[in-house]
Amino acid sequence: MTPHRWYFHTPPQNGRFNWGWIVAGLVSVVFLLEFCTPPGFIFGYLYTAPIVLASARLQRRRTVQVTAIAMVLTLLNLWIPHDSLVEIATIANRVIATMALLVTGFLSDRNRYYQEAMAQQQAQIQSKEELMRLREDFTSTLTHDLKTPILGAIETLKAFQSERFGSVSPAQNPVLATMIRSHQTSLHLLETLLDIYRNDTEGLTLHLKPIDLNVLAEETARALFDLAASRRVYISLRYGDSDFRRSLWVNGDTLQLQRVLTNLLINAINHSRRGDRIKIVLESQASYQVVKILDTGSGIKPEEFPHLFERFYQGQGDRQAKGTGLGLYLSRQIIAAHGGTIWAENRSPAGALFGFKLPVASSPVVPHVEPATANPVG
Repeated sequence: MTPHRWYFHTPPQNGRFNWGWIVAGLVSVVFLLEFCTPPGFIFGYLYTAPIVLASARLQRRRTVQVTAIAMVLTLLNLWIPHDSLVEIATIANRVIATMALLVTGFLSDRNRYYQEAMAQQQAQIQSKEELMRLREDFTSTLTHDLKTPILGAIETLKAFQSERFGSVSPAQNPVLATMIRSHQTSLHLLETLLDIYRNDTEGLTLHLKPIDLNVLAEETARALFDLAASRRVYISLRYGDSDFRRSLWVNGDTLQLQRVLTNLLINAINHSRRGDRIKIVLESQASYQVVKILDTGSGIKPEEFPHLFERFYQGQGDRQAKGTGLGLYLSRQIIAAHGGTIWAENRSPAGALFGFKLPVASSPVVPHVEPATANPVG
C-alpha cells in the first residue's frame, strides 16, 4: 500500500457520485441567486464554497471544472438574463469576483497538494522509523546471541593453550594467542554494540562513586602499553602546567569512565605513526576535572568535526588501524550521562586533541581507614 493510498483512500464510486451531486447542488443554488437578481447584486462570491468542497473531496480535474464554471457564470450574469446597459463599476466588481474565484481555486489546489505531500512524507518517516527499529532490534538480538559462542571459543582456545587436551608445540602457541586476541576483539565489539543499543533505548545506568581520574588514567595507560609498543607509539602522563601529581576527584562510574579513556587512547594510537608520542594531560579547574589526550598524527579535517562523535563514523585520515566508528559515539554517551562535556580540536602545528571534563566531586573524599581491633581488657 503506497503512502498516498494510506492517507487518502480513494472513495467508492457511490461516494464520488454523492459528493459530485452536493457540489453541483451548491453551484445550482448560487446560480439561482445570481440569475434571479440584477447584476449589481454579486452572489458569485458564494461559488467559493463548492470550489473548496470540490478541492477537498473530488479529483483535481473536477476542481478545475467547477472553478471555470463559476468564473464563466459570474461574468455571464452581466448580460443574462438582464439585457440592459451595465455600469463600469458593476463590470469591475464582477471581474474582481472572478479573480477571487480563480485565486480560491488555485489556493485550494495548492493546499491539497501540500497536504498530500506532507502525508506522504509522514508515511515515509514512519516507515523509516519502523525499519530502523526493526534493524536495531535485529542487531541487538544478534549481538547478544553471538556472545555465547565467542565466549565458548575463547575458553576452548585457552584450554588448548594450557595443554588440557594434549601438548602444544612452541610453533602453535603464538597461533593460539593470536586467535584468542582476535576472538576477544570480536567480543569487545559485540559488547560495545550491545551497550550502545541498550543506552539508546533504555538509557545508561551509572554506578557512581568517588573516583580519582589520575589513578584511572594511569591504570588505563598501563593496560595499553603493549598495544602502543607494538605500534612503536609512546604514552606519557602530565599533570597540568606544574606537572605536580595531585588527585582529580569526580563522582563517576569506574568501568564506564575507563571505557572512555580506553576508547580515546586507542583512537590516538590508531592515528599515530611509528615513533609518535601520545600525552595524557590531567588538569584541575574550578568546577571541572579535565582529561586531554594529545597525539602528533595528521589531525582532523574541518569537514569531519560535525561527525566525529556520530555512530559508525570513521575518519578519513591516515590510520594504522581502522576502527568501527563506535568508540567515540559510546564515549559521548558516557560523558553526557555523567553531566560532562567531550570535544575534539586540532593541535598546532600537527596532531589532534580529544578531551573531556567532568564536574568536581561535590564533597571532599576522605580515605577509608579500617578501625584497629581493640585488645580485650582483663
